[in-house]
Amino acid sequence: MQKRNLRIVYMGTPEFAVLPLERLLEAGYEIAAVVTNPDKPAGRGQQLQESAVKKYARQAGLKILQPEKFRDTLFLQELAALKADLQLVVAFKMLPEVVWNMPPLGTINLHASLLPDYRGAAPINWAVMNGEKVSGVTTFLLKHEIDTGHIIFQEKVPINEQMSAGDLHDRLMEVGADLLLKTVEAVERNDYPLIDQKDLLQGREAIHAPKIFKEDMRIKWSEPAEVVYNHIRGLAPFPGAWTELCQADGTTLTLKIFKTEKNCLTEPQEPGKIVTDGKRFLEICVRDGRLRILELQLSGKKRMGIEEFLRGFRLDDCRLMC
Repeated sequence: MQKRNLRIVYMGTPEFAVLPLERLLEAGYEIAAVVTNPDKPAGRGQQLQESAVKKYARQAGLKILQPEKFRDTLFLQELAALKADLQLVVAFKMLPEVVWNMPPLGTINLHASLLPDYRGAAPINWAVMNGEKVSGVTTFLLKHEIDTGHIIFQEKVPINEQMSAGDLHDRLMEVGADLLLKTVEAVERNDYPLIDQKDLLQGREAIHAPKIFKEDMRIKWSEPAEVVYNHIRGLAPFPGAWTELCQADGTTLTLKIFKTEKNCLTEPQEPGKIVTDGKRFLEICVRDGRLRILELQLSGKKRMGIEEFLRGFRLDDCRLMC
């Protein structure tokens, strides 16, 4: 394996950050340490769970740091003692300047959008929810304002009409891993561009991709079919678009909907009205058509196809909240 000159500290937590780390190791780069989130309790037993990056780093025999606070004196001393040339950040927390400004070559972030658009915590979800036809990945140097640093490289990825946020995540993970490796190789050669994001904006405002909260996930059946369709696939499989099912006795149940098909009609519809044969299909009326539900999850139950759902649940006199 080719011996590389750069000494790197790698920072990341979820699955999205695992493949880029793997690519760097395969290419022969020295990973001085991996910084990832502390273990957190999860599940019914509240057992401590390791991040995806920690699991991979442990298996690869890498040094692992899990600071509770980035400004902690002991963590900063340990980070400085690593004497890294470069830090890489993939799907990680916002860092203070004392951390990102530490290595002589700076800190490079891999972001899952075509910056300057879709800055923020949920670029993949918002790109699909907004009906974008193209997304991509960007590498850039960190600076004070989030996701605003000078761009190094970008790679576009098309979004087709059937693609969910999960599908786009997996594709961007593959493309992003290759782009980060390309970026590190360019930095090693000291041959890379630095593009000011302001030049790309040309005076307009950037599109933002903030953290998604519960109310952002609610389905508004009064919207047009295209909007509702994109909303659902943009939140699938996680965190999941939801709606409330009103039963005949006045009680409500929460439904998560993961997959639909558009059935556009010309006549006006009654938003939230349920159309079903009770056996094989379920359609929900929206402003200008219907959406055929293919996969959903009733609160407290598993995710299932529509035929399985209809075998166990009667929808007589039910409707969905708009």
